[in-house]
Amino acid sequence: MAKHVGVKLPEDLVNLLKRKKTVAILATFSEKGVPNTTPVQCIYPKGDESLLLTIHKEHTGYKNMVWQKKIMLCFLGEGNVAYSVLGRAGVVRAPSMVHPLMNVVRIDTIDIKSDRSILTRVDQGVLWSYTAAEAEELISSLFKELEDLAKTL
Repeated sequence: MAKHVGVKLPEDLVNLLKRKKTVAILATFSEKGVPNTTPVQCIYPKGDESLLLTIHKEHTGYKNMVWQKKIMLCFLGEGNVAYSVLGRAGVVRAPSMVHPLMNVVRIDTIDIKSDRSILTRVDQGVLWSYTAAEAEELISSLFKELEDLAKTL
């Protein structure tokens, strides 16, 4: 059974996000009620109760979040990190200063629940690597933008 932990981002989740190697699953709904899930890699904590992420402006998940505002993010990572974050989305920069097709979104937490199981533990989350040097440069630049915004926004 899930345990609600409030609106403050748990320390183990913040630490996982600051490593910049995790994938969150963004869940949204369309205007017609059709669910959509989107893997999101560029996501960074902003304070104790917000997250910043980048997403392509034409992605279905982005269009849904602009319309719906409420979203859910699922995180699984090494060290038995397992959380679902219910949040309210708002666009803070469109386009991103790094790439004209990427937008920056702030997620303010509404509720966070721990999804840890008493029967199993998460030993690692989704692992990913860069497909090219250009991809590494882009993602590194997007993370830098999120880090800077986290300090100034």
